Amino acid sequence: MISQILIMIFGSLAIWFVGRKEHWKRWGYIFGILGQPFWIYTAINNEQWGILAMTFFYTYSWSMGIYNYWIKK
Repeated sequence: MISQILIMIFGSLAIWFVGRKEHWKRWGYIFGILGQPFWIYTAINNEQWGILAMTFFYTYSWSMGIYNYWIKK
């Protein structure tokens, strides 16, 4: 149950921030990546292998956002 709450919180914040035009947009990628461990845990715990595969793609995508908005100069 806690994982589901954290998925909801981090996922909602991620989408809300990514949709912003201001400099706050980059925070969406941080919130998105913070939710991924809970997605992975939930997918493994419930044996949802398709969701697990999708989660790895999401993790890669959030990581690219972090690279582009936080690391790349």
